[in-house]
Amino acid sequence: MLISDDLQQRWWGLEARLMERFGKKPDLEAVLFLIGMQETGFMVEKISKEQKQDLMHVAVCKVLSQSGYYALEGNDADGWPHYQQVKELPVMASHEQENFIKDHVLLYFEQQVF
Repeated sequence: MLISDDLQQRWWGLEARLMERFGKKPDLEAVLFLIGMQETGFMVEKISKEQKQDLMHVAVCKVLSQSGYYALEGNDADGWPHYQQVKELPVMASHEQENFIKDHVLLYFEQQVF
């Protein structure tokens, strides 16, 4: 996987902070899941596969909204945020997509109180 040294260093730093906090090294999906939980306040003991996917979708929309790809439309009756895509995402290879998301995740954590 091709990744810039700066992005890789920043990602390792985030992983280390999350590992210190939660006791487990997270992958990108786990970090997105965590962001989704943070953004929705959704906390239940048992989460279905569909709910996990929904939480990760919220996270992706949230982190990409920082660059204007999505805009928050509002929350539904259950408090879940709904986003609308407002500009096309760039066409990228899968490893580039992962780096693109990681860079936005890092920006998200830079702006959050962690």
